[in-house]
Amino acid sequence: MRPTAIRRTAVAATVMSLALFTAACGSDGDDKDSGKAAGSSAKPSEKAADKGADQPAAKVLTAAELEAVSLKQGDVAGHKVTKAGAADKIDAKDVTADKAACDVVADLLMGAKAGEPAASTQRKVISEPKADAAKDSEDIDEAFNAAFDITTTMTTLAAYEGKGAEETLASLRTAATDCASGFTITAAGEKQKVAKIEEAQVKGGEEAAAWTVTIKTDDGNMALKLVALRQGTTLASFSAMNLAAAGSGKDFDLPTAVVDAQAKKLA
Repeated sequence: MRPTAIRRTAVAATVMSLALFTAACGSDGDDKDSGKAAGSSAKPSEKAADKGADQPAAKVLTAAELEAVSLKQGDVAGHKVTKAGAADKIDAKDVTADKAACDVVADLLMGAKAGEPAASTQRKVISEPKADAAKDSEDIDEAFNAAFDITTTMTTLAAYEGKGAEETLASLRTAATDCASGFTITAAGEKQKVAKIEEAQVKGGEEAAAWTVTIKTDDGNMALKLVALRQGTTLASFSAMNLAAAGSGKDFDLPTAVVDAQAKKLA
Protein backbone atom coordinates (compact mmCIF):
# COMPACT_ATOMS: atom_id res chain seq x y z
CA MET A 1 0.00 0.00 0.00
CA ARG A 2 1.31 3.49 -0.85
CA PRO A 3 2.45 5.69 2.07
CA THR A 4 -0.13 8.40 1.35
CA ALA A 5 -2.85 5.78 1.19
CA ILE A 6 -1.73 4.37 4.51
CA ARG A 7 -1.87 7.81 6.10
CA ARG A 8 -5.29 8.54 4.68
CA THR A 9 -6.64 5.19 5.75
CA ALA A 10 -5.25 5.84 9.24
CA VAL A 11 -7.20 9.10 9.32
CA ALA A 12 -10.31 7.24 8.23
CA ALA A 13 -9.77 4.76 11.00
CA THR A 14 -9.41 7.61 13.48
CA VAL A 15 -12.75 8.99 12.37
CA MET A 16 -14.78 5.84 11.94
CA SER A 17 -13.05 2.88 13.57
CA LEU A 18 -14.66 3.37 16.90
CA ALA A 19 -12.23 0.92 18.48
CA LEU A 20 -9.88 3.90 18.87
CA PHE A 21 -12.42 5.54 21.15
CA THR A 22 -13.06 2.56 23.38
CA ALA A 23 -10.69 3.66 26.13
CA ALA A 24 -12.65 6.87 26.55
CA CYS A 25 -16.09 5.29 26.33
CA GLY A 26 -17.97 4.39 29.46
CA SER A 27 -21.51 3.44 30.32
CA ASP A 28 -24.43 5.76 29.63
CA GLY A 29 -24.34 8.75 31.95
CA ASP A 30 -25.86 12.14 32.61
CA ASP A 31 -24.87 14.56 29.83
CA LYS A 32 -24.68 17.48 32.24
CA ASP A 33 -21.13 16.40 33.15
CA SER A 34 -20.06 15.49 29.61
CA GLY A 35 -19.28 18.94 28.25
CA LYS A 36 -22.19 18.78 25.83
CA ALA A 37 -23.65 22.12 25.01
CA ALA A 38 -27.09 22.76 26.41
CA GLY A 39 -29.78 21.95 23.93
CA SER A 40 -27.67 19.49 21.93
CA SER A 41 -30.18 16.68 22.52
CA ALA A 42 -33.26 16.78 20.35
CA LYS A 43 -36.34 18.01 22.20
CA PRO A 44 -39.89 18.16 20.79
CA SER A 45 -40.88 21.67 19.76
CA GLU A 46 -44.25 23.17 20.69
CA LYS A 47 -45.22 23.21 17.02
CA ALA A 48 -44.44 19.51 16.62
CA ALA A 49 -46.20 18.70 19.88
CA ASP A 50 -49.37 20.37 18.61
CA LYS A 51 -49.16 18.55 15.29
CA GLY A 52 -51.19 15.36 15.54
CA ALA A 53 -51.84 15.89 19.24
CA ASP A 54 -55.19 14.14 18.95
CA GLN A 55 -53.71 11.08 17.25
CA PRO A 56 -53.01 7.93 19.28
CA ALA A 57 -49.40 7.56 20.37
CA ALA A 58 -47.30 5.35 18.10
CA LYS A 59 -45.80 2.22 19.62
CA VAL A 60 -42.28 2.57 21.00
CA LEU A 61 -40.26 -0.56 20.29
CA THR A 62 -38.62 -2.30 23.23
CA ALA A 63 -34.98 -3.39 23.22
CA ALA A 64 -36.06 -6.93 22.32
CA GLU A 65 -38.28 -5.67 19.50
CA LEU A 66 -35.45 -3.53 18.14
CA GLU A 67 -33.20 -6.58 18.14
CA ALA A 68 -35.81 -8.47 16.14
CA VAL A 69 -35.87 -5.82 13.39
CA SER A 70 -32.12 -5.11 13.40
CA LEU A 71 -30.06 -6.36 10.48
CA LYS A 72 -28.70 -9.89 10.66
CA GLN A 73 -26.25 -11.85 8.55
CA GLY A 74 -27.91 -12.68 5.25
CA ASP A 75 -30.18 -9.62 5.22
CA VAL A 76 -27.85 -7.64 2.94
CA ALA A 77 -26.43 -9.51 -0.04
CA GLY A 78 -22.68 -9.14 -0.41
CA HIS A 79 -22.25 -7.75 3.10
CA LYS A 80 -21.14 -9.12 6.45
CA VAL A 81 -23.40 -8.12 9.35
CA THR A 82 -22.32 -8.36 12.98
CA LYS A 83 -23.54 -6.91 16.27
CA ALA A 84 -21.49 -3.89 17.24
CA GLY A 85 -19.08 -4.85 19.98
CA ALA A 86 -17.55 -2.75 22.74
CA ALA A 87 -14.71 -1.74 20.41
CA ASP A 88 -17.20 -0.35 17.88
CA LYS A 89 -19.24 1.83 20.20
CA ILE A 90 -18.90 5.39 21.41
CA ASP A 91 -21.11 7.35 23.76
CA ALA A 92 -22.55 10.74 22.85
CA LYS A 93 -20.97 12.22 25.98
CA ASP A 94 -17.57 11.55 24.40
CA VAL A 95 -18.46 13.43 21.20
CA THR A 96 -18.68 17.22 21.01
CA ALA A 97 -18.74 19.89 18.31
CA ASP A 98 -17.19 23.34 18.50
CA LYS A 99 -20.58 24.69 17.40
CA ALA A 100 -23.43 23.56 19.65
CA ALA A 101 -25.84 23.51 16.70
CA CYS A 102 -23.72 20.77 15.09
CA ASP A 103 -23.78 18.31 18.01
CA VAL A 104 -26.43 16.00 16.55
CA VAL A 105 -24.46 15.68 13.28
CA ALA A 106 -21.30 14.89 15.23
CA ASP A 107 -23.07 12.29 17.37
CA LEU A 108 -24.62 10.36 14.49
CA LEU A 109 -21.57 10.66 12.24
CA MET A 110 -19.46 9.06 14.97
CA GLY A 111 -22.03 6.30 15.44
CA ALA A 112 -23.30 7.55 18.80
CA LYS A 113 -26.97 7.82 19.79
CA ALA A 114 -28.64 11.20 19.50
CA GLY A 115 -30.73 12.49 22.38
CA GLU A 116 -32.16 10.01 24.87
CA PRO A 117 -33.75 7.01 23.15
CA ALA A 118 -35.74 4.53 25.21
CA ALA A 119 -33.85 1.63 23.61
CA SER A 120 -31.26 1.12 20.89
CA THR A 121 -29.26 -1.46 18.94
CA GLN A 122 -26.22 -1.25 16.69
CA ARG A 123 -24.85 -3.32 13.82
CA LYS A 124 -21.60 -3.11 11.86
CA VAL A 125 -22.11 -3.89 8.18
CA ILE A 126 -19.10 -4.42 5.91
CA SER A 127 -19.34 -4.84 2.15
CA GLU A 128 -17.42 -7.66 0.52
CA PRO A 129 -14.89 -6.64 -2.19
CA LYS A 130 -15.61 -7.85 -5.69
CA ALA A 131 -13.73 -11.05 -6.41
CA ASP A 132 -10.49 -10.48 -8.37
CA ALA A 133 -11.46 -6.84 -8.97
CA ALA A 134 -7.88 -5.72 -8.35
CA LYS A 135 -6.57 -8.12 -11.00
CA ASP A 136 -8.66 -6.53 -13.75
CA SER A 137 -6.47 -3.43 -13.93
CA GLU A 138 -2.75 -2.95 -14.52
CA ASP A 139 -2.92 0.58 -13.11
CA ILE A 140 -1.64 0.65 -9.52
CA ASP A 141 -4.12 3.27 -8.34
CA GLU A 142 -7.07 1.48 -9.91
CA ALA A 143 -5.93 -1.85 -8.51
CA PHE A 144 -5.61 -0.31 -5.04
CA ASN A 145 -9.07 1.23 -5.22
CA ALA A 146 -10.59 -2.03 -6.42
CA ALA A 147 -8.92 -4.08 -3.69
CA PHE A 148 -10.00 -1.70 -0.94
CA ASP A 149 -13.45 -0.83 -2.26
CA ILE A 150 -14.94 -1.85 1.09
CA THR A 151 -17.62 0.21 2.80
CA THR A 152 -18.16 -0.11 6.54
CA THR A 153 -21.50 1.15 7.82
CA MET A 154 -22.37 1.59 11.48
CA THR A 155 -26.13 1.13 11.69
CA THR A 156 -28.00 2.34 14.77
CA LEU A 157 -31.67 1.82 15.60
CA ALA A 158 -33.05 4.09 18.33
CA ALA A 159 -36.61 4.05 19.67
CA TYR A 160 -37.91 7.31 21.15
CA GLU A 161 -40.87 8.23 23.29
CA GLY A 162 -43.44 10.64 21.88
CA LYS A 163 -42.16 12.73 18.98
CA GLY A 164 -38.52 12.04 19.80
CA ALA A 165 -37.63 10.25 16.54
CA GLU A 166 -39.40 12.84 14.41
CA GLU A 167 -37.79 15.73 16.26
CA THR A 168 -34.33 14.15 16.20
CA LEU A 169 -34.49 13.82 12.42
CA ALA A 170 -35.81 17.37 12.13
CA SER A 171 -32.95 18.65 14.29
CA LEU A 172 -30.46 16.68 12.17
CA ARG A 173 -31.80 18.30 8.99
CA THR A 174 -31.49 21.74 10.55
CA ALA A 175 -28.00 21.04 11.86
CA ALA A 176 -26.79 19.73 8.49
CA THR A 177 -27.93 22.98 6.90
CA ASP A 178 -26.60 25.27 9.63
CA CYS A 179 -23.26 23.43 9.74
CA ALA A 180 -22.82 22.95 5.98
CA SER A 181 -19.80 25.26 5.87
CA GLY A 182 -17.92 23.16 8.41
CA PHE A 183 -17.12 22.66 12.09
CA THR A 184 -14.78 20.65 14.30
CA ILE A 185 -15.65 17.35 16.00
CA THR A 186 -13.87 16.16 19.12
CA ALA A 187 -14.39 12.46 19.77
CA ALA A 188 -12.72 11.05 22.87
CA GLY A 189 -10.08 13.77 22.64
CA GLU A 190 -9.38 13.37 18.91
CA LYS A 191 -10.24 16.36 16.70
CA GLN A 192 -11.58 16.06 13.15
CA LYS A 193 -12.34 19.02 10.90
CA VAL A 194 -15.54 18.81 8.88
CA ALA A 195 -14.93 20.90 5.75
CA LYS A 196 -18.46 20.78 4.35
CA ILE A 197 -21.78 18.93 4.37
CA GLU A 198 -23.72 18.30 1.16
CA GLU A 199 -27.20 16.83 0.92
CA ALA A 200 -27.66 13.54 -0.96
CA GLN A 201 -30.78 11.78 -2.20
CA VAL A 202 -32.14 8.74 -0.39
CA LYS A 203 -35.50 7.02 0.15
CA GLY A 204 -36.80 4.87 2.98
CA GLY A 205 -39.21 4.70 5.88
CA GLU A 206 -41.75 7.44 6.46
CA GLU A 207 -39.06 10.05 5.87
CA ALA A 208 -35.35 9.95 5.19
CA ALA A 209 -32.37 12.22 4.59
CA ALA A 210 -28.72 11.76 3.63
CA TRP A 211 -25.53 13.75 3.36
CA THR A 212 -21.94 13.52 2.19
CA VAL A 213 -19.68 14.85 4.93
CA THR A 214 -16.21 15.92 3.82
CA ILE A 215 -13.45 15.59 6.42
CA LYS A 216 -10.29 17.65 6.01
CA THR A 217 -7.12 15.55 6.38
CA ASP A 218 -3.38 16.19 6.18
CA ASP A 219 -3.36 14.68 2.68
CA GLY A 220 -6.51 16.33 1.35
CA ASN A 221 -10.14 15.45 1.94
CA MET A 222 -12.07 12.32 2.80
CA ALA A 223 -15.78 11.64 2.29
CA LEU A 224 -18.08 10.03 4.84
CA LYS A 225 -21.78 9.28 4.41
CA LEU A 226 -24.54 9.96 6.91
CA VAL A 227 -28.09 8.66 6.41
CA ALA A 228 -31.12 8.81 8.71
CA LEU A 229 -34.61 7.42 8.21
CA ARG A 230 -37.63 7.33 10.46
CA GLN A 231 -40.27 4.64 10.74
CA GLY A 232 -42.82 5.48 13.40
CA THR A 233 -41.01 6.20 16.66
CA THR A 234 -37.79 4.51 15.52
CA LEU A 235 -34.89 6.36 13.93
CA ALA A 236 -32.33 4.41 11.93
CA SER A 237 -29.02 6.15 11.35
CA PHE A 238 -26.16 5.00 9.12
CA SER A 239 -22.59 6.31 9.24
CA ALA A 240 -20.36 4.95 6.49
CA MET A 241 -16.75 5.10 5.29
CA ASN A 242 -15.05 3.47 2.31
CA LEU A 243 -11.41 2.37 2.53
CA ALA A 244 -10.60 3.07 -1.12
CA ALA A 245 -12.22 6.49 -0.97
CA ALA A 246 -10.31 7.25 2.23
CA GLY A 247 -7.07 6.35 0.48
CA SER A 248 -7.76 8.22 -2.76
CA GLY A 249 -9.69 11.22 -1.48
CA LYS A 250 -12.53 10.42 -3.88
CA ASP A 251 -16.25 10.12 -3.19
CA PHE A 252 -18.18 6.86 -2.88
CA ASP A 253 -21.81 5.75 -3.11
CA LEU A 254 -24.32 5.84 -0.29
CA PRO A 255 -24.74 2.43 1.41
CA THR A 256 -28.18 2.08 -0.20
CA ALA A 257 -28.24 -1.72 0.01
CA VAL A 258 -27.84 -1.47 3.79
CA VAL A 259 -30.39 1.34 4.08
CA ASP A 260 -32.94 -0.49 1.92
CA ALA A 261 -32.55 -3.73 3.86
CA GLN A 262 -33.02 -1.97 7.19
CA ALA A 263 -36.00 0.04 5.94
CA LYS A 264 -37.64 -3.18 4.78
CA LYS A 265 -37.29 -4.76 8.23
CA LEU A 266 -38.70 -1.69 9.93
CA ALA A 267 -41.71 -1.37 7.63
